Amino acid sequence: MATTTRDDLCTNEDVSPLIEESHITQRSKFKIQALLKWCGGSKAVPLLTELGGEFVGTFFAVLIIITVGATQTLLGAEVGLWQVAEISGLGVGLSIYATAHISNSHLNPAVTLAFAVVRWRSFSWKKVVPYIAVQVAAAYLAGAMLYALYCDSIELFEKRNHIRRGSDDSVKTAMVFGEYFPNPGFAIARNSTVVAVSPAKAMAVEAWATGILVFMIFSFSDPNNSSVGSKKSKVAIPVLIGLTVAVLISLYAPLTQAGMNPARDFGPRLFAATAGWGRIAIPGPKNGFWVYIVGPLIGGPIGGAMYDWVVARSAKPNFDFIADI
Repeated sequence: MATTTRDDLCTNEDVSPLIEESHITQRSKFKIQALLKWCGGSKAVPLLTELGGEFVGTFFAVLIIITVGATQTLLGAEVGLWQVAEISGLGVGLSIYATAHISNSHLNPAVTLAFAVVRWRSFSWKKVVPYIAVQVAAAYLAGAMLYALYCDSIELFEKRNHIRRGSDDSVKTAMVFGEYFPNPGFAIARNSTVVAVSPAKAMAVEAWATGILVFMIFSFSDPNNSSVGSKKSKVAIPVLIGLTVAVLISLYAPLTQAGMNPARDFGPRLFAATAGWGRIAIPGPKNGFWVYIVGPLIGGPIGGAMYDWVVARSAKPNFDFIADI
């Protein structure tokens, strides 16, 4: 007699007939039903598989973003903000391509929270904490990997610029891990004073930028959006999300480095705090590390709600769009 395994239960196939048709005990049926509930239903990918995909995607996205920032700051490898922005956006897009078939490819606690708040029917609240936990863990590992690869360059930069790690001036190297307001990189590149940015303003900028990002993600993932709703055009969605990230970095990085992702900031920042930067990493100048957590977690759900509950609800789908182009 064929047995019903855990892997059978957490596949994309509806296994409820197995429960009824197989000659198993009542106790086993209860166990199967409980496992199905834990998996999120009979048509769910196993949660551990989702978390694995989320971990890998977040790791690569954050690693690319912080590494391009490091090579620009430490080595001058990139010229201008747009080069940093476009590589960061490409990193996000590639990470989504790599893992979208495994997990939801949120790669960002603000996106996860937005889906739980606004699209709770398709994304369970039970997944929020596990998703965010693996996103932060992946980002921490990305920070460790960056340090392992570029620690010599960081030390040489500190030596040449007479920077003592952990001092106020070490924000110029800590910025390759976490983010700061105003962007210390602009002062370094231009040898000038950047306009002051208060914690409240920085939080508002992060909330605003994240809101735009999530608004666009919700638009791109809307099956009624005929410009990206067909099977062929869905292939472009990761590119469009990456392009959105690149544009937003170009606009708001001078003010806050444009984090828009609590995991991307807090994970590497936490590593930096244990690698010698101490209080410069956490709590940071002006005690402002919370800005990059609170701002995106406020802005993300608002952006998602604005699309689903206001724009999409009031607009009629334009199914003739593809036929007209």
